[in-house]
Amino acid sequence: MTYLLYLAAIVGGFMLLKWGGDYLVNGSVSVARIAHLSPMVIGLTIVGFGTSSPELLVSVLAAMEGNSGIAIGNVVGSNIANIGLILGVTGLICCIPSQKMMMIRDFPFMVLSVALLAIVGMRGTIERWHGLFALAMLTSFVIYQVRDSRRHPDPNAEASLAEFPQYNLLPALGIIVLSLVTLGLGAKVLIYGASGLAIDLGTLLGAERTEMDRLVGLTIVAVGTSLPELFASVIAARKGQTDMAIGNIIGSVTFNILCVIGAASAITPIENASEGFLDDYLVMVIISFLLYFLLMTQRKLSRWEGFVLLLCYITYLGWIAVGC
Repeated sequence: MTYLLYLAAIVGGFMLLKWGGDYLVNGSVSVARIAHLSPMVIGLTIVGFGTSSPELLVSVLAAMEGNSGIAIGNVVGSNIANIGLILGVTGLICCIPSQKMMMIRDFPFMVLSVALLAIVGMRGTIERWHGLFALAMLTSFVIYQVRDSRRHPDPNAEASLAEFPQYNLLPALGIIVLSLVTLGLGAKVLIYGASGLAIDLGTLLGAERTEMDRLVGLTIVAVGTSLPELFASVIAARKGQTDMAIGNIIGSVTFNILCVIGAASAITPIENASEGFLDDYLVMVIISFLLYFLLMTQRKLSRWEGFVLLLCYITYLGWIAVGC
């Protein structure tokens, strides 16, 4: 009976994520049209930041409780999953073109954020002033993005959004909020079902509970907090909004570092940030530069390149499993 409950939670979680991702894209497109913002900017801000809300909640609560391992591991693991898993799967679905300004401005800012987290984290302690500086960087980035999008509107944006339903501002904002809540709930339900099933099966097969807890935390929980990004990006790509799909990932990775770690460390310094995470920092930096290289080749992420990213992530999971 317990196994049926876990399976029902897994199915229900996926349904909630599918519904939430679908309506999040629709609501965000309406806001883009009303505010005269490009799909890329909406992906970088509303969609990217909104789908990272599970990471924000988990890391801030972990920092308040003094659990630096969860606070750091959640963000680093999610960023690796965002690039390797999510863009890998999205790239397999359709070719993702890279805009010139994205490669000149948005992507380097994301890579800068990744490098700063790795450098500061390897020092051992992420101080309160580090967090405040990161939050200031994020605020400046968002303000610049919105102003630049308003000054230089995309002439093709309206045509690319024409097939989507159009809502007025308040209903659109309501749909976005409800969708984000649904995505968070769906991820939580799915994590409950998947982790419960994995732990019970591990116990049945004779594995120690501590081993299963660690393995589930490094895999299912890390992937689970990234599921909103996965469904939002895949659904956006299937609807032809590839700018929103990749903007979601760039925005999520940037938000995870500057806002999630920034807010967590601003509340209380995160100590022992280097303990056990040196290799993971390195993987996060390498896969970020790999994505940049792949997007620079022929100005797009092709299906085989999406497969390369996905293969890298699967290899990373295997390395974690062996390390456990």
